[in-house]
Amino acid sequence: MDANAPREDSAGGWSQFGDKPPTTGTFTRPGPVLPPPPPPQRQRAGFVLTRKAVAGLALAAFAALTATALGGGAVGAYVAGAGQPVPTVTKTVASPVFRTASGQLTVAQVAEKVQPSVVMIQGQSAEGSGVVLSEDGLILTNNHVVSGQGRQLTVKFSDGKTAKATVVGTDPATDLAVIRAEGVSGLAKVTLGDSDQLKVGDDVLAIGSPLGLDGTVTSGIISALDRTVTAGGGRGDQQLPPGLGGQQQSQAEEPTTLGGMIQTDAAINPGNSGGALVNAAGELVGINSAVAADGVNLGFAIPVNTAKQVSEQLISSGKVTHAFLGVSVTDATGDVPGALVRQVSAGSPAEKAGLKQGDLITKIGDTAVSGGDTVVGQVRGFKVGQQVPVTYQRDGKTDTVTVTMEEKK
Repeated sequence: MDANAPREDSAGGWSQFGDKPPTTGTFTRPGPVLPPPPPPQRQRAGFVLTRKAVAGLALAAFAALTATALGGGAVGAYVAGAGQPVPTVTKTVASPVFRTASGQLTVAQVAEKVQPSVVMIQGQSAEGSGVVLSEDGLILTNNHVVSGQGRQLTVKFSDGKTAKATVVGTDPATDLAVIRAEGVSGLAKVTLGDSDQLKVGDDVLAIGSPLGLDGTVTSGIISALDRTVTAGGGRGDQQLPPGLGGQQQSQAEEPTTLGGMIQTDAAINPGNSGGALVNAAGELVGINSAVAADGVNLGFAIPVNTAKQVSEQLISSGKVTHAFLGVSVTDATGDVPGALVRQVSAGSPAEKAGLKQGDLITKIGDTAVSGGDTVVGQVRGFKVGQQVPVTYQRDGKTDTVTVTMEEKK
């Protein structure tokens, strides 16, 4: 596997769309049932909850992930005895990211603030979501939302108005794209946050148009950070529920390995792609991009810091320059996890730094390497000219070199 190219074979199990599209008959109307008694209201750090929630516990294992993620939640205990009330002590630990806005916002307030900045994008055979970057119509979305849709793009805003849109630029390597809505002004642009400040457990909202239902809001937390995900390699479309129309593309799309991804348990479904992942201050922290095909509430978003860097280049020049390492790698076998260097390109940054065929890369930058995908994903997130430490093993000895990233020609 080339560290600057997609995997030659799909890792399987991961896609932006899932393996089981909705079919006629699966959306049924249940008969009337008596509602269960309301559970006690629970306070979550960061958001002030204005609705009642039922907490569940789930366990899932995925061989397709480069690292296994185990998620845990808060369990509340309620005791009744002798008719005496039980005192409750609540300890709230707020992440600094929630203090970037003046005061705390409720889930409803965050949704109301951000929804005007999130749009539905409709193409010839696919649809997804997007985030408004400028008042005059620049919109950030996923590459796979607009790929193959030609000039037939329509943007639907939160107030129901629509506008035609054209592609400004796309970057398949990071699965990002920028489009421009035509003949619009005074749009509500999103407030950009800082994804480097995110912590596991921070509250987030995902906003987009899952299954054609525009303006949908789901809530959750940051489940993990710095995930490497191989997405795509399946259908190149966004599936629509029965009755909403749309066509299914039969052509397969090239798999893309994305590093540094944000994992969240906020529900993300087909059509959410390109939509907003926001923190408790209503700031954009990620672009929703991929889901686990067989999982439950396992979604992934591109960090906003990456999206900002890529979108700025797309807007200014229509293309993006990517860093080049110059190695072909594969997953290591044996007791030590890592990426085995199969080949080093002549004159590449890797060769200049002293890496050789047969080296076992165990860490790149600040990220431990669990396989070849980790190296691919991390390289795509580096900037041209950036100096990156690479730790490797050779003949049983561990060493670290500094690689200066160059532009891929």
